[in-house]
Amino acid sequence: MTSYVALHNGRPASAEDLVPLAFAGYAHFTAFQVRGGRVRGLDLHLDRLRSASVELFGRALPDDRVRAHLRAAIEAGPADLSVVATVYSPAGEFTVAGDDVEPEMLVRTAPPASGPEGPLALGTVAHERVVPAVKHVGELAKTYYLRKAVEQGFDDVAFIDRRGRLSEASIWNLAFWDGSAVVWPVADMLGGTTMGIVRRQLEHLGVPQGDQEVTAEDLPSLAGAVVMNSWTPGVAVHRIGATPFPDASPFKELLHRAYRAEPLVSV
Repeated sequence: MTSYVALHNGRPASAEDLVPLAFAGYAHFTAFQVRGGRVRGLDLHLDRLRSASVELFGRALPDDRVRAHLRAAIEAGPADLSVVATVYSPAGEFTVAGDDVEPEMLVRTAPPASGPEGPLALGTVAHERVVPAVKHVGELAKTYYLRKAVEQGFDDVAFIDRRGRLSEASIWNLAFWDGSAVVWPVADMLGGTTMGIVRRQLEHLGVPQGDQEVTAEDLPSLAGAVVMNSWTPGVAVHRIGATPFPDASPFKELLHRAYRAEPLVSV
């Protein structure tokens, strides 16, 4: 029988363990796919958890303990999994924990996922996430604006900041193709782990890429667009707002090839 788990600090989580998380919104997390018991970009996930913990709580769990908690959850399930690792302070919200309060960790597993097939149509909305560099759980706006976009006939939503720059989508990073190079939008946003994997592998493959502020006025000049997250390195986007994009299949395959070049490693 397939076994998916929720482990609190490496042990099966009880209802009492889960209550602080169920009624609180001050926590951060990372998510990834496990294939054959191994994961891509482990270093990026560890860096994310460490830096976010320091930012939110002033201290972080040691990497070896984080890895032990992740390993326990992965080894309890099948070879292919989805994993979400959440770090929070037992002091909860609306208080500042002292230096003696150590963060705690919940790791839960679920069936593997690969994201939607696409292509997707993205609505746009003026929105800037609070503390955008942290993958935190206080994200009411993401689901709210996603729902509003779907009501308007879109599949998902992309965010535009106060300077008119596209930053990211609801649960996705954006990437564009200008016909010869990958374009990464410049704005305050979450640096995705999949984005990090793809960027370093594109560099190894010798594929041109660059950072650029991208506004709605720039979209008609671009030759393709995708979204990416922990599910997938690329889902084609055929429209953002009223702007259509050409078929992005070659661009999407390039990103998938770069992602596959990243080695799977054991936790």
